[in-house]
Amino acid sequence: MKKTIKLLALSLATLFSANSFAQLQTADLYKNIEFKMPTVAETSFPATSVSIKDFGAVAGGNVKNTEAFKKAITSINQKGGGKVVVPRGIWMTGPIVLQSNVNLHLEDGAMILFSKDFNDYPLVDVSFEGLNTTRTQSPISAKRATNIAITGNGVIDGSGDAWRYVKKGKMTDGQWKELLSKGGVLSDDKKIWFPTESSKKGFTSTGNFNVPEKMTSRAELEKVKDFLRPVMVSIVECDKVLLDGPTFQNSPAWNLHPLMSTNLILRNLNVRNPWYSQNGDGLDLESCKNVLIYNNTFDVGDDAICIKSGKDKDGRDRGVPTENVIIKNNTVYHAHGGIVIGSEMSGGVKNLHASDCTFIGTDIGLRFKTTRGRGGVVENIWMSNIDMINIPAQVIGFNMFYEGNSPIIEEDQSADNEKRVEKQIPVTAETPIFRNVFFKNINASNSYEALSLNGLSEMNLKNIVIEDSNFETKKALTIVDADGITLKNVKLKYSEGTGATIYNSKNVDISGLTLESANNKPTIKVVGNKTANVKLPKTVAKEQITLSKEVAKNAVK
Repeated sequence: MKKTIKLLALSLATLFSANSFAQLQTADLYKNIEFKMPTVAETSFPATSVSIKDFGAVAGGNVKNTEAFKKAITSINQKGGGKVVVPRGIWMTGPIVLQSNVNLHLEDGAMILFSKDFNDYPLVDVSFEGLNTTRTQSPISAKRATNIAITGNGVIDGSGDAWRYVKKGKMTDGQWKELLSKGGVLSDDKKIWFPTESSKKGFTSTGNFNVPEKMTSRAELEKVKDFLRPVMVSIVECDKVLLDGPTFQNSPAWNLHPLMSTNLILRNLNVRNPWYSQNGDGLDLESCKNVLIYNNTFDVGDDAICIKSGKDKDGRDRGVPTENVIIKNNTVYHAHGGIVIGSEMSGGVKNLHASDCTFIGTDIGLRFKTTRGRGGVVENIWMSNIDMINIPAQVIGFNMFYEGNSPIIEEDQSADNEKRVEKQIPVTAETPIFRNVFFKNINASNSYEALSLNGLSEMNLKNIVIEDSNFETKKALTIVDADGITLKNVKLKYSEGTGATIYNSKNVDISGLTLESANNKPTIKVVGNKTANVKLPKTVAKEQITLSKEVAKNAVK
């Protein structure tokens, strides 16, 4: 009896310790956060569970199990909540709609494979790329649901290759030939493959991005339905959402898209798309509040972790910022950007902490993008302890002239439409603002360009601080149209061009910058008649500094 009591006490102590450790791990997420971060409300489900097999689901990937998923989810919802279990096997289905208090759980070896039959996905009114528009229904969606989850170690595949058009320049000759052997149609210049004629017609009806503005009626949109690719997971106006464990891959457009939702936790995810996938983003967090994103891996065809809040008038009218976000311990492989804010940020972004992330071969590391006409305020952003290697574009890049081009310009794109325009434009509600952005302990090696900080002439980048960081890159530092740039204990080793170029910027203090040129003595170039109050490193000799004639006297110290 005494032995039994002792064992019971030991088991309870072990359980208590384990729970304490779990709480401590969760609490660690909130440590050293620079703003008042609310504790994210977590999901909780009753022990009730059902299997999709209980409702007639058939594995193998050849039978549509749409009704079985629907019945299982409805059953658990009506019972007050619980778990819908997807057992080991390949389960093909049409769209899945989550309901409140439902945890869709994929057991080890389970795979949900979404149907390639476009007829399974009706047109619905949605928000896509920040605009109110019409697209096909998402493979997984939830709207105004509370307490929902997708968990487990299975795989969710959106059959995106059936939907996406593909650019020839993104494939090898062998891959291109294999793609052509599958059918489809080519663009008139033979450089883009479309899965169907309907998809091609939709593409030619768009002026920019993916909204066919030349078509307004439902009947016209039905004719190009194949082009209106959905995001794979659409979570709209939901509260208490957990994504924990699965691999999300091969999405038709964006992979994960939480929109206007609160209390979200995304952890332990593997988010994948082919590198050639158009609009193959990993996570697009839009107009959401109170969010944890941690312990995830991304390898995708567009931006990895992207923070948004609507585009232009639609975004400003919505007026819902993305705020109170913690991003920790994520790894990004291929992506256009590791952590990205914009370009659809018209509702604003504020109070974001990102730390302890690693980017490996990502096009741009920390990417900030917008353009005139967006409006919106991005402020109070803190990023620290981020390590990067083999970054082919900028380690940290601010682009206020973004028009949709990839960081590595593709053959059908031109950098000309994203060049800085030298003209004075009045400040209005359509003027975007980036301010109060802080970087600490950012380290990059074997990369192309360290820092490219480009504001607008009418609205400078304001209060950008970089400290305790090291960069080993081909090109160094550019500051354009900025007010309040500070570098503290920053070491920058570069091999080509000018060490630092400062144009029409004021209150710039780079006295804490150590420049090292691999081939020559480091150089600094200062230009622009608006340049004022610039402090340069004492380690750079006067003969290594070039001041253009329009720079005012005493503007540079």
